[in-house]
Amino acid sequence: MGAGIGGLSTAATLRRVGLDVEIYERASELRPAGGGLSLMTNGVLALRDVGVEPRFEDSGVVFAKLHFATRRGRPIRTVSFTELADELGAPSYGIHRADLQQVLLKEIGDTPITLGAEVTGFTTGRDGVTVHFKNGEEAHGDFLVGADGFGSAVRRQIAGAEQPREPGYVCWLATPSYEDPRLPHAYVAHYWGRGKRFGIANIGSGRIYWWGTQNMPAAQARTWHGGKEDILRSYAGWADEVLAVLRATPEEEILTVPAQDRPFLERWGEGPVTLLGDAAHPMLTSVGQGAALAMEDAAVLALRLADTSDTVAALRAYEDERRPRTRKLVELAYSLSKMEQAERPLQVLARNSYFRFASKSALDQHNRLLLDFRSTR
Repeated sequence: MGAGIGGLSTAATLRRVGLDVEIYERASELRPAGGGLSLMTNGVLALRDVGVEPRFEDSGVVFAKLHFATRRGRPIRTVSFTELADELGAPSYGIHRADLQQVLLKEIGDTPITLGAEVTGFTTGRDGVTVHFKNGEEAHGDFLVGADGFGSAVRRQIAGAEQPREPGYVCWLATPSYEDPRLPHAYVAHYWGRGKRFGIANIGSGRIYWWGTQNMPAAQARTWHGGKEDILRSYAGWADEVLAVLRATPEEEILTVPAQDRPFLERWGEGPVTLLGDAAHPMLTSVGQGAALAMEDAAVLALRLADTSDTVAALRAYEDERRPRTRKLVELAYSLSKMEQAERPLQVLARNSYFRFASKSALDQHNRLLLDFRSTR
């Protein structure tokens, strides 16, 4: 497993149920990287279900409301999470990826982490599984959890070569140091335009996490090499706070990635090997559930492996439990992104009108589907 959110969450939960864990990470060092992210209520609940309760509030901010607006900043709707979070027993957080990594590293204690360990494949036998690395070294264990991200080598051996699913837009993101009275503590807003979106989240400590999207052919999204001025031109005429945070962002801090997920994989493992997190079910960002679903996976896996002598059966039970929910959310994120990236004027009008006038009960039902975690242990 890697040392990302999924791998560290898995190490924490497996240790909690009494298992020894080793982490193998392809990066040569664990340095601060990435930007902000949403850690939703269901991820917090899942870790708690196994007795893992980090103090996320020390490193992140509680997201109580989500504002939706037009590209010029005209309000569409504000959704409150406070009532549902109180009912479920945990809030949702905005947190920097590097800070979340540090929180989870504390939870895994003295778990061995081997860096510079790029997986090339694995072999299984009666006594477990052997993982092979690019440098020629090997590691052996009773089972292997492939938590090695979107380009998972473990998944590639299980599922074969795959092409990503590409909805046809590019994503820009950054987390600059920036303060603005229009963007108060824990402020979160999504701005919707035609074929474009922009998100802003104040994640505390003087940092703003933002992301933007723009429709374009998938091949162009994969090879986009524009700069900050190109992004600014793309958002000309948008809300003042959108342009302000863009102008305040150093160009070298802007990350560009194509929008990609994968068609849902029905077979996650073989023998003493399974997949977890983005390696199992990569998804688009429209429901903000990447981190939380990896934590759910980690919790269910630990609960299935606790107090069992049949590891292979436990791995298949974990997969059977996780597939229905993750399949539903992967497809929900894909369909929502198509709606959010609407470009034709009538589609944009229908999208904004539906969301503006949808009943509170309908939105609550949608959010409960996302945020409530129940393990069928």
